[in-house]
Amino acid sequence: MPTFSPVIELVPELQVARLDLVQLFGRSAPLHVDLGCGDGSFLCEIAQQFPKRNFLGIERLTKRVEKVRRKAEKIENVRVLRADTLFAVRYLLPESSVETFYLLFPDPWPKRRHQFRRIFTRDFLKAIAAALEKSGVLRVATDQLDYFHQIERLSRGHQQFQVVPLSPDDAVLPVTKFERKFRKQGAPIYRLKLRKTSPVR
Repeated sequence: MPTFSPVIELVPELQVARLDLVQLFGRSAPLHVDLGCGDGSFLCEIAQQFPKRNFLGIERLTKRVEKVRRKAEKIENVRVLRADTLFAVRYLLPESSVETFYLLFPDPWPKRRHQFRRIFTRDFLKAIAAALEKSGVLRVATDQLDYFHQIERLSRGHQQFQVVPLSPDDAVLPVTKFERKFRKQGAPIYRLKLRKTSPVR
């Protein structure tokens, strides 16, 4: 049995306190964060690939968090936080604490009248930039071409991010549940890799 609990339980009155990452993981190591980690398949697989890094999944839905908990019971470098993604990035992650963020197949809200609910906005990028360490990376994947164009446009217009070419290392990332489904359907997958840069002054 593990000597840790992979699920982070927040006391309501302390919900705006920054996470103590060393206390949370029991060590100091580069932090990777899976935004909207779903059932935790990607999170747990990549954590086992890179045991010298810490992996935090953020998921809003209680049933999904429970699925992650079961999968992560014996993986010591995984924790999962039940919280709204933007809230967690903006208020709970310490500044300059994250080496890599993963935003994989975020809800596309395909109907035009619902697109204001999409997570990828200027405010989202601002929060990501604050949480990323110097030269930190945000990796994005989606099957929705119009959403990809929106993401790319916002990213290229943000002074703290640079779009960088995908590297051979990107091909070895685990396949998410959604990606496996889209591949079976023959749907193209669109990817973007952003690196935090110093803003132009």
